[in-house]
Amino acid sequence: MISLDPNTMMVMATLMAGAMSVVLYSAHLNFPKEIKGLRDWAAALVLLVAGVGIFALHGNSNILLLAANVVMTWGLGLMLIGTEKFYRLRPSWRLFHITWLCIVIGLAYWLWIKPSFATRVAISSVLVFILHARAIYIICKNGERHFSTGFFGSLMLIESLLVITRGILALSSDADVNLMGAGRFASLYLAAAQFMTLMMTVGFMTVCTRRLQILLERRSTLDPLTQILNRRGFAEIYAKEHAMMRRQGSTMTLLNIDVDHFKKINDTYGHAGGDQVLIGVADTIAKAVRISDHVARFGGEEFLVLLPDTGLAPALQITERIQTAMRKPRPGRPGCTVSMGVACQTDPDESLDRLLIRADQAMYCAKQNGRNRYEIAPQSGSEPTFGHSIERDAMSECRL
Repeated sequence: MISLDPNTMMVMATLMAGAMSVVLYSAHLNFPKEIKGLRDWAAALVLLVAGVGIFALHGNSNILLLAANVVMTWGLGLMLIGTEKFYRLRPSWRLFHITWLCIVIGLAYWLWIKPSFATRVAISSVLVFILHARAIYIICKNGERHFSTGFFGSLMLIESLLVITRGILALSSDADVNLMGAGRFASLYLAAAQFMTLMMTVGFMTVCTRRLQILLERRSTLDPLTQILNRRGFAEIYAKEHAMMRRQGSTMTLLNIDVDHFKKINDTYGHAGGDQVLIGVADTIAKAVRISDHVARFGGEEFLVLLPDTGLAPALQITERIQTAMRKPRPGRPGCTVSMGVACQTDPDESLDRLLIRADQAMYCAKQNGRNRYEIAPQSGSEPTFGHSIERDAMSECRL
């Protein structure tokens, strides 16, 4: 069997790790700030490159050998820190510092006081395995059920098994685990280490890209000010709930909510104050509805609430709950009331546009009848007559 030169393998691994650190740092600069850990992983690869460089130059210097192990341990520790930050967990800095300090004490003891190559390898392997085991636990506990998570976790598991295998073999009297040797184990281990360094980074980039996809999809369906559904998000949710309604033969109810005298609020408190009112209204509505309901900002000061599998009677209870919550004073924010239109959909063939018009007309009835109240839209009948204003249609359909 042909053995690969360990020095060549280390140079290749170093070059790839350096290239991947550039990729990760570039992603850190360009990805949304919600995606954390990229900078830590980039720094980890830089430290691994530095550690390999020191190791290659150490010659017979035990001090440089110790320094190389410490720097590489820092790199592996930062991979764990970056993974914890990615999953929005508190970084394990205590474990990080304990690990590299144990490396310093253990290697120093078995380098100068009681020299033992096998013991040094075993200690290093166990400590690195602990770092990887912690990362695997985090991925399994906090990662979503997706291919990217499984891929990343599997790579971490393979790397941890590779490391602990070397530690176990180091304690075997007939095993040669010296990576600077020309034996079969050195070639295989360095080849696997080179490959896994690259693949673990690819695995982390995979979960980061998945997180980026989720964020972009969320941003495209959420209102940036209030962080509730926007028009597009509402349309997608309505399509899903409408399909469910058609299959089950159930009923849905739509609430159209409009902030009273919002122009006056803007004129009095400025647009910043108006924005705070809109945020407060969205928050109040979201807290008043059920977890199965959907809240959207449809533009300006207009909000929609979709109540799936809900008839008129329970919908009115939720409507009154929203009205009651809106009338309560909110310290630090301008007070406001809302007018609401309630439209119940019993016919699955009714279009969303028609349902919106009915709820809108009922809301204008509430405005016409004094605001700070709700009105119920008539059941769906014929299609609206085009050319009439919503306000005029609403006035003719008001339930007094």
